[in-house]
Amino acid sequence: MEDGPDTLPADVDAVRAALIEWYETDHRSYPWRETEDPYEILVSEVMSQQTQLDRVVEAWHAFLDEWPTAEALAEADRAAVVGFWTDHSLGYNNRAKYLHEAARQVRDEHDGEFPRTPDGLQELMGVGPYTANAVASFAFNNGDAVVDTNVKRVLYRAFSELHDKEEPPYQHIADELLPKGRSRVWNNAIMELGAVACGKTPRCDEAGCPWREWCDAYDTGDFTAPDVPTQPSFEGSRRQFRGRVVRALNEYGELPIDELGPRIRVDYSPDGEYGRAWLRSLLEDLSDEGMVQLTERDGAVIARLQR
Repeated sequence: MEDGPDTLPADVDAVRAALIEWYETDHRSYPWRETEDPYEILVSEVMSQQTQLDRVVEAWHAFLDEWPTAEALAEADRAAVVGFWTDHSLGYNNRAKYLHEAARQVRDEHDGEFPRTPDGLQELMGVGPYTANAVASFAFNNGDAVVDTNVKRVLYRAFSELHDKEEPPYQHIADELLPKGRSRVWNNAIMELGAVACGKTPRCDEAGCPWREWCDAYDTGDFTAPDVPTQPSFEGSRRQFRGRVVRALNEYGELPIDELGPRIRVDYSPDGEYGRAWLRSLLEDLSDEGMVQLTERDGAVIARLQR
């Protein structure tokens, strides 16, 4: 990307493609991800504020059964809407009042049609920049890059240049990464990455994070982030085991993977959680960096330091 900030990798198109492919191959299933109806998406976004998504599903279905369209909600008694909110423990009853008022605005001020841009959606009661952008993205594929806590965590860990800035330019970086005209899939994908693979406790290998090749945190083992202020211990980190691999191969010259495993961790078990698949992933990273050479001999993977 010629005009993008120097925080972005040179192969930014590969970064984009890897994330989208990861998301489209497998992601959590939520009903609002299967619709492009702006009303249904707005209801999900309002309900999801400070509420776990799995808890929202039942309430979302019940709400739409009661008021299936913005017009139906606009015609409803406000007390009934607030009562629904309370009965389903969705918290902050003013969100129910704002949602009801927004439906009336759509009916009375927009001829029953939702605005299609983030700026237009922000004119609706209780719809702030984040929610407006989410609805514009998921309903109309017409949004900017969404930046929530999960996305900030992903960007901070991936791009080390953000670490030295008092006010990291998250929105600018996110907007530069966003593929033009693909805000629907991109915003879903990067938020899914933050929730599934790059949470406060990262699950990089387990979740098959598509950004491991470019991620500074994955490379260094330092998963500190704005909402994860304490740096994880070096003990037991991926960085520690990378160092052990290099030391073992430097001592022994070359080793089959099942002989190398026990030398770098006592709980190595070929078919276990920390077994061949885990060690092979570690070795492939080192191979990609030109530090380790992998060959096959008599059906076994042999590792040696690259000379």
